[in-house]
Order: sequence, then C-alpha cells, then structure tokens
Amino acid sequence: MNNITKKSFYSFLALYLISSFIFLSLTAYWFYSSQVAMEKNNNFYKMNHIADVVSSEVIHAAMMHEKFHLKHFDRASVALIDKNKKLIIGNLVQKVDFTKDFYMDKDMFTLVSTRSAGHLGVAYIVIQSDECIKNMEKIKNKVAYVVVITAILIIIIAVFLSYIFLKPIKDKMNEIEAFVRDTTHELNTPITALMMSLSRLKAKQTYDPNILNNISISTKQLHDIYAILSYVSFDTQEAEEEINFAQIVQEQINYVNELSNKKNITIKADLQPCYLTITPTKAKMLISNLLGNAIKYSHQNGTIEIITKENFFSIQDYGIGIPKEKLHTVFQRFVRASEYSGGFGVGLNIVEEIAKEYDYIIQLESQEGIGTKITLNF
Repeated sequence: MNNITKKSFYSFLALYLISSFIFLSLTAYWFYSSQVAMEKNNNFYKMNHIADVVSSEVIHAAMMHEKFHLKHFDRASVALIDKNKKLIIGNLVQKVDFTKDFYMDKDMFTLVSTRSAGHLGVAYIVIQSDECIKNMEKIKNKVAYVVVITAILIIIIAVFLSYIFLKPIKDKMNEIEAFVRDTTHELNTPITALMMSLSRLKAKQTYDPNILNNISISTKQLHDIYAILSYVSFDTQEAEEEINFAQIVQEQINYVNELSNKKNITIKADLQPCYLTITPTKAKMLISNLLGNAIKYSHQNGTIEIITKENFFSIQDYGIGIPKEKLHTVFQRFVRASEYSGGFGVGLNIVEEIAKEYDYIIQLESQEGIGTKITLNF
C-alpha cells in the first residue's frame, strides 16, 4: 500500500469512525436519558402509591378505632411524623426537608405526603428510597457495555469496508506503479549504454561533432523522459539540483509581464546570482506566489522591488499592506488578510511550507496603507 492509498484509507477510516462514534454517542445519550426519565417517573409513582396505601390504612384505623400496624415495603423506608416533625413510627434514612414534596439528596429520593390529614396524629408520611438511583446505575452500566461492544463492531466493520472500497483504487495504483517501474527500468538500460558509447566516441574524436551533438541531444531527451517517469511514480519526489534562483526570478517576471503591464506596475529587479539546491518546481512556486501576491495587492501604477543576492531574496510592494492584527494569520491555509482582491488564501502557506522544508527564514514586514516586504534568507 503506497502513501496515497494509505492516506485515502486512513482518511476514509477516520471519517467513518468519527461520524459513527458521534451517532453512537448521541444515540446512547438519548437512550440513557429516556430510560432515566422513565425510571424517575416510575419511582415517583411507586412512592406515591406507597404513600396512598399508608394514608388509607391510617385513616381506616382511625375511623374504625383499630390499632395501626405499619407494613414493610421492599426497597423503601416509611416513617409517620407528627405535626411537631417528630417520628411516631417507622424509619428515616436521612434528615427530611419538609419544605419540599419530592426531592433527591445524596443518592436518596424522598417523598413527603400530608394525605393522612392528621388522623392518629400523623401529619406527614415520609417515603425514602434509593431504588431509583441503583436502577439508574444499572442502566448506565448496561448502556456503557452496549456502547463498547457496538464501538468494537463499528471499528471492525469500518476497517473491512475501507479495504473493500479502496481495493479498486489500490489495484489501479499498483498497476500504474508497476508500469512506471518497468518503463523506467527498461529506459535506464539503453540510456546507460548510450551514454557510455557517447563518452567513448568523444574520447576518440573520430566522428563528426554534429553527429555527436545529435547523439548527445537524443541522450538528454531520453534522460528527461526517464526523469519524468520517475517523478510521476507516486512514492518519489522531484530530484533537487543546484539552480540560480535569480534566473528563476527573471523567468517569473517575464511570465507575469502581461499582468503587471495591465496594472501599469513597474517591477524593479536587482538580480545578483543566488545559487540554491532545491527542486526547480518548488523554486518556481516560491517566487510565483510571492510575486503574484505583490502584483495582486499593489495599487494601479505601483512599484515592486525585487532583490536577489547570495543566500538572500526580498520582494517589496507599496500596496494596501496587511493590518497589524492579521500579521500572525497570513501564513495559515485558507486565511486571507484582505478582501481587496481574489484568491484562495493558500499562497503564503505554500511559501511557508517550502521554507520550513529547506530551513529558510521568512521575515514579514507590513504596514496597512504603506506596503509589504517579505524577505527569505536561504
């Protein structure tokens, strides 16, 4: 599995797992909340039922002048309290707040009822129970257990689906890479032989120089084909080479000549030799992004100054500049410091990434309404 396939695999896997876990979490939370609400309602009605039973028996004993016997109720403590809030009979698990009818305190639900209407001196019937809390804990454990099992199944399914969905891409990528490897290998052999033959011919100096020149050109063309095929292999990178950065800068100035002329911008360039070891494509990306921004954010009839010398490059415009509060964000991807002109907000981010790769130092100086200067110390 190559880098692109791996990246696609892990991206799909991460997206699938994140979305599935979010859905699973929301579902588990909704189910747990509904079950807890149902348990609380059941507990409330159950405690009210106990209060009704006790109050009816108190009233019946008072009316019939019979001796009252307090029944035992499973998972609930019942106490009869007089008007002075003193215990008549029963058991209290914790202190009672008589200002509330129904409440929870320290994992214990308490219900205070006055349905006995003072018969037998009973002013309050107090029901206390921790059954609801215990049941809620059981529900939580069951939900957690189901969530864990479901999460494991989701991970297994996600990995399986990722392999299935990416298999056609993986197979096609393997075919392309195999073709590139075979082609480059086949080209490398005749190139090597041709170059060795050319060296011998040049050493003998017995052939027409024009013919040798044609052979040399053909050899370089074959070598360029070999380099291109090697580069398009997805796990390789463009080879670095020593280049004159000043020459790349001049080429890019010529390239954007029409655009600068359209805004009547004068580009003043002091281009002294500046040799770097870098991939040519990335060197072009450096100057093209910086020069493009300078033109984009310059005023009509403006000026851009470019300097290259040994291990140094600077580009300065006298355009709109960057607000002070946005200076620290301009290198972030998709962040634009101004709506003055169009763009995607990726140019300076690319410059920063290339600079980090080669340990270049970027210096940014800008004042709103005055202009911007960017310096690269290689």
